[in-house]
Amino acid sequence: MRNGRYIKSRLLIVAAFALPAFVFINGCKSTTTTPAVTAPGEIATDDAALAARVKQALVADPGLRSLPMSVATYRGVVQLSGYVDSEVQIQKALAVTRGVPGVQSVSSDLQLRPK
Repeated sequence: MRNGRYIKSRLLIVAAFALPAFVFINGCKSTTTTPAVTAPGEIATDDAALAARVKQALVADPGLRSLPMSVATYRGVVQLSGYVDSEVQIQKALAVTRGVPGVQSVSSDLQLRPK
């Protein structure tokens, strides 16, 4: 009988240390996030991917390719900054950016280069 109590007490001690360990390990699991739906059929992606697509679209346009522009995104809002040669280039950059899927809105901090 004494041997049975000894085993039970040891089991309780092991369980007392193992249970918190399993709880902490379970809390460290990474979770997958499901993308938020922004419009019917359109899925919002993360900001880094959106910024990369906007930069790619700007570089693909021959009139905007050589301009020093920066692209920053936050929750689908794209901010363009840098210098351009004309107001037409600002409007073209805004139009190209708005045409990229996933862009919610565009904020422009583009400025004309001093002459």
